[in-house]
Amino acid sequence: MRVLFVEDDPMIGSVVQQELRDASYAVDWVCDGQAALNSIAALTYSLILLDLGLPKKDGMEVLRAIRTAKNDVPILVLTARDATDDRVAGLDGGADDYLIKPFAMSELLARMRALTRRKESIIGPTLSNGSVTLDPATHHACVNGIEVRLTAREFSLLQSLLLRPGAILSRPDLENRLYGWNEEVESNAVEFLIHSLRKKLGAEVIKNVRGVGWMVSKGQ
Repeated sequence: MRVLFVEDDPMIGSVVQQELRDASYAVDWVCDGQAALNSIAALTYSLILLDLGLPKKDGMEVLRAIRTAKNDVPILVLTARDATDDRVAGLDGGADDYLIKPFAMSELLARMRALTRRKESIIGPTLSNGSVTLDPATHHACVNGIEVRLTAREFSLLQSLLLRPGAILSRPDLENRLYGWNEEVESNAVEFLIHSLRKKLGAEVIKNVRGVGWMVSKGQ
């Protein structure tokens, strides 16, 4: 899952970015409001972590711009502004949740999971092409009645394919969904994940189109 993290404090930013990467999130970290809007215009994110006290454009301006553009991406505000009026303004401005600094990473990760589940429940409880079913709430896949638990990156890769059954996704397509900017990606990382998924789900689940990429078949 690709996350945009907007935070101008270098110490907080570096720590949170590394913790999120350790939790297998693809993280793009930017340090000002205008860079956040530029990133959102260029890429699709599953979740945004947004500080309010930002240079160039304040976090509230960024929040309003996102919602004015009819972008319904989940937004979790991370801020030291703890006054009730600030929290109300953030939530009324379009934030989905509000977390006061300093915070525990365990709570941040739990709130991120909750927002993701909420978004996925609106899209639909499961993804399926008829032969394999993926439950976003549990990160379980099911093939022929057998349930299999996936790692976070295995889940993200399979989810990307099941969102567009029949479409071929190249290595760069999948890397873009799985890894953030400046994150070191081994040349065979995608192949390793696909190999792992095939071992768990069966070799026929993910098809290789030689020289192009990978796909899951459309349901019958």
